[in-house]
Amino acid sequence: MTLHLRDFRIGDEAALRAVFHSSVHQLACKNYSPGQLTAWGPLQHDAAQWAARLRGNQPFVAEIDGCIAGFADLQASGYIDHFFVTGAQAGRGVGAALMGRLHQSAGSRGITRLFADVSLTAEPFFTKNGFVVEARQQVQVRGAVLANARMAKALAVCQS
Repeated sequence: MTLHLRDFRIGDEAALRAVFHSSVHQLACKNYSPGQLTAWGPLQHDAAQWAARLRGNQPFVAEIDGCIAGFADLQASGYIDHFFVTGAQAGRGVGAALMGRLHQSAGSRGITRLFADVSLTAEPFFTKNGFVVEARQQVQVRGAVLANARMAKALAVCQS
């Protein structure tokens, strides 16, 4: 198995949508009802809107043996808008590699705090990576209410 991280490229949009859909429906099903999963990750979506969001967020993309296995982004504020691994590749180091890249990017960009709205399913992974729950939330998505957590992590600032 060869895991490789790279920057987002135009043309990745459909594959990243498939990763998102797989992650929601294959992994989050442990914590959310079928109705909640359908609201969060509907099969039908606005492809142009999805593409525009990804192009704006510029995620890092993880590939295993040349196939896209996950993606994550880091905004200038320190917000992690997307962090998804395909169900088939969960537990194979993809999330750890993406988290490492986010930390590296934060350090080079002078970002001192990471934060995200984290699903119940992803909460143990974020906790393992040093994030703490700041708030429990109930968010409305396409008419369904989903529980999640606002999690954050302060990063060490290197003095030069």
